[in-house]
Order: sequence, then structure tokens, then C-alpha cells
Amino acid sequence: MIIIPARLESSRFARKVLADVGGLPMVVRTARAVQEIDDVVVAADSDLILSTCKEYNIKAVLTSTAHKSGTDRVHECAQKLSLNDHEIIINVQADEPFLHPEVIHKLQLRLKELKQHNRDFIMGSCYNEINDDAAKDVNLVKVVLDSCDNAIYFSRAKIPFNRSNTATYFGHIGIYGFTKKSLQEFCNLTDAPIENIEKLEQLRAIYHSKPISMVKVSSTSFGIDTKEDLQRAIKQFL
Repeated sequence: MIIIPARLESSRFARKVLADVGGLPMVVRTARAVQEIDDVVVAADSDLILSTCKEYNIKAVLTSTAHKSGTDRVHECAQKLSLNDHEIIINVQADEPFLHPEVIHKLQLRLKELKQHNRDFIMGSCYNEINDDAAKDVNLVKVVLDSCDNAIYFSRAKIPFNRSNTATYFGHIGIYGFTKKSLQEFCNLTDAPIENIEKLEQLRAIYHSKPISMVKVSSTSFGIDTKEDLQRAIKQFL
């Protein structure tokens, strides 16, 4: 199951999930890009998003406007859909209309392997290798990994600090995978101070010592946080 959390208002780009991307609202283009992989539902926070999805025959569920994060919104949607505890749920951001299907396939495979071998995890996510210039972009989240490909830390800052001049940088791709049970576990965790400082919800898991299993992928897609990002994406992918 793929659930796309869609919030109408955004501080950096107002109503971006409804912005035109090649003749389609962004959330619709995102849903269509992944609907051949698995069942797709949009977790909307407004009647406007709900009606837009309905117009394009995209299934959507209305969720609360009070959620602090997209993952909390996905959790409410999963509850309303009555998914079982072992269902694998992929949280695809509404501002990733050019996400490659192979990225989702790799994440689903990793989660299935973790379940099969009873490996401890609270969520899975993806990353790719990026260059020095991309690492300087505060809108592109970076991740540092341990020897087991679990996330040590995520930041908008350029990490790690390259004192040795040998650093390799990894960019986080805004896609998360859970089981229904681990999704509920994540949403039951108390907010973390560092989560609110960086405005990165995944830091909640790290703060509480919960493993985030990371999958390396080859992808040139990126989240659209600003109007400039949208224009760059349209030139690159359409």
C-alpha cells in the first residue's frame, strides 16, 4: 500500500501539492507515477485536495488538519483503511512527482527482507550519492550511515564535515516504509527536541534509538520545496 500525505498549506510554497506539473496537479502526478506499483491512497487534509483527487480518479481519504508531520497523517489514513499490522506501507511525499518506481521496489524489498529475518527496524528509507554542490543545499536533506546502513543522523546542514577532504555525501530521498505496526510505534513516540530544531520528523526515531534502515538507490528525482524547484524539475523531467 502506498499512502501519499498531502497538506494544502506549505510555508515555503503555498498550495504546492496542487501546483501544475505538466498539466496535472502535483499530487495527482505523484499518485499516477506510482499507481502501477501498488494500491495508492492520498491522505488529504482538505476538501479541495479530496475533490481534486476525485476528479482524476485517485482514491483519497480526508484526515485531520492538526497533524505535525506527514507520517502522522499517513498513520491516520492507515487506521481509517483498517490495514492489518503486517501490511507494508510506503509513505511517498506529494512533492515527489518524478520519483522512480525502482526506488519504491527496492524499499519494499528491503522491508520484506527485514520482516523475514526478524530484524529490528521502525522504518526504512532511501538515499543516493550526491556531489559537493548539492550537499550545500539546505533544502536537500543529508544522511550519515553506520556500517549496517542504518541512519546515524539526518540534517539540512552539509554533513559530515569534510576535514579530511575525503567525504562522500548522501542525499536523503523523501520516501519512508513501515509495517502498520511500526508506523503506529513511530507515531506513539514523543516528539524529539532535535526533530523540531531541524524540522525533520525522522529524527524522532533516532532520538528514541529506533533503527532506520537505509537503501542506496540511483535516482535523480528530488522533492519540490520551492517554486524554483518546480521550474527546475519541469525542465529536467518533462
